[in-house]
Amino acid sequence: MSVGLVWRVVPPGLYARRARTVVERAFLVNRRTWMTIFSGFFESLFYLFAMGVGFGRLIGEVAGPGGQPMSYAAYVAPALLAASAMNGAVYDATFNIFFKLKYAKVYDGMLATPLGPFDVAIGEISWALIRGAIYAVGFLTVVSVVGLVTSPWAILALPVVLLVSLAFAAVGMACTTFMRSWQDFDLVQLALLPMFLFSATFYPLSVYPEGLQWIVRLSPLYHAVELMRGLTAGILEWAMLGHLSYFVVMAVVGLVVAGRRLGRLLLN
Repeated sequence: MSVGLVWRVVPPGLYARRARTVVERAFLVNRRTWMTIFSGFFESLFYLFAMGVGFGRLIGEVAGPGGQPMSYAAYVAPALLAASAMNGAVYDATFNIFFKLKYAKVYDGMLATPLGPFDVAIGEISWALIRGAIYAVGFLTVVSVVGLVTSPWAILALPVVLLVSLAFAAVGMACTTFMRSWQDFDLVQLALLPMFLFSATFYPLSVYPEGLQWIVRLSPLYHAVELMRGLTAGILEWAMLGHLSYFVVMAVVGLVVAGRRLGRLLLN
């Protein structure tokens, strides 16, 4: 959803086209704790060397997109790239935003200025997008340097990573507005961990019974994994348009819900 479209469909009192100031504030706050921003990057890197390189020596080659043979490390790396974008975006859009919303009361102060709820939502989601993109770009650089990604089409993974981060950040922030205590974050982990393990991240969808395959296809991370795996292998298919559409819808719904919920919580 473009900023211009938000301006046309959202009442002016809820959106003042000043989301950039929220991003600038987030940058100024996080520049003193920049190491925490990069922590998620190392998590995916550790998984790559433990699972991809370690198990890869035992497994050998596997069938990738289009039946193309590839090393297990090259098979797992794009999936971890998608997971890296998801983790970075969700972490910032849940834990950090919950603290600002419920304890620091940062948004109460913001809405005392000309900013509206949708400025806050778009700004915070944009910062979470940036964080997820930092994780993913760093990870893609590493796997390219070590030779796990060789296709020139892999460059298209970068804009796709931005879309994936945007979608997860938007839905993450929308969910955060419904949380009442820190205990609710157990539900976040309950959603993220199975998604990470069972979204065709470490083995193909075909290993599941047919009934479970349809459940896996509902997972957002599955669609991200399919996109990244196809692009990094240089296998482009029409099905990618369906995966991209999934994230566009996910981002729009998340942004609208987050903006409306912030308005209801902070303005009423």
